[in-house]
Amino acid sequence: MTVSELSYLTKGEATRLTIIDASVELFLENGYHATSMRRIAERSGLALGGIYNHFASKEAIFEAVVVEKHPFNRVLPLIAGIEEETTPISLRNAALIAISEFQKEPDYLKLMFIELVEFHGRHSETLILEFMPRLVEVIDRLGTRGDEVRLVDSRLLARSFLGMIISYVITDFVIGGSRLVERPPDAVEAYVDLFLHGAMGNRCC
Repeated sequence: MTVSELSYLTKGEATRLTIIDASVELFLENGYHATSMRRIAERSGLALGGIYNHFASKEAIFEAVVVEKHPFNRVLPLIAGIEEETTPISLRNAALIAISEFQKEPDYLKLMFIELVEFHGRHSETLILEFMPRLVEVIDRLGTRGDEVRLVDSRLLARSFLGMIISYVITDFVIGGSRLVERPPDAVEAYVDLFLHGAMGNRCC
């Protein structure tokens, strides 16, 4: 967040964001368990007691980090503004936007690995409650644009959409840089097309 954006926040809100930003740096540098509240306070430029005025524990800070730094905070407003007339084009553009935003935040994937490895996904419910209802609402609107599409429950379509985004980002993180894996310039669009139309396209087996 820029200095001009911070100027619109109350002192308490600005301090809270300073703590979160400092914590992100430390979690990425050292992992969760090797990061102490004292080090967070030092990196934030605050007294240790000042941290506890905003967060009850280190885990509460980490939960705030994984929610407030999630790329979907930017993705959802962007895909909600899509105005294409057909469902396939709308979903395609939504997927391309989502993948692009995730790729801008490679460090967030590392935070999610910390969440999965060190917390066994304990904060997943918080993420679901924060983002899934909003995603379902957007996907439901994009999926009802009058053209011929397969009728699918909006919750299932939203889950499938989210899974496609995560699968691309993770596999790109793991194997995308390998010389042994072909990575054509239109890899993202090809991946999204596979999601929309399947491996068989319009052919019937």
